[in-house]
Amino acid sequence: MTENVESLILEHLRALRAGQDRIERKVQELTARATSLENQVVQMHKSIAFLHEDVAGVNVRIDGISERVERIEKRLELSPV
Repeated sequence: MTENVESLILEHLRALRAGQDRIERKVQELTARATSLENQVVQMHKSIAFLHEDVAGVNVRIDGISERVERIEKRLELSPV
């Protein structure tokens, strides 16, 4: 009878170990996925920063072109002084 109890206990312990192993694998998988998402968010932030930089550069160029057009209009007397 003691062997039956020991066998039953070992069976339960193996089942618990198998469940724990599955949980640990799932946690590792989720950790890897979270790390991947974090890296993607960092890349998106960098991309957005580069876009802001590009837009700022375009705005500077547009401002310069606007000033040149205003000077040309004044020289050609196309706009009121």
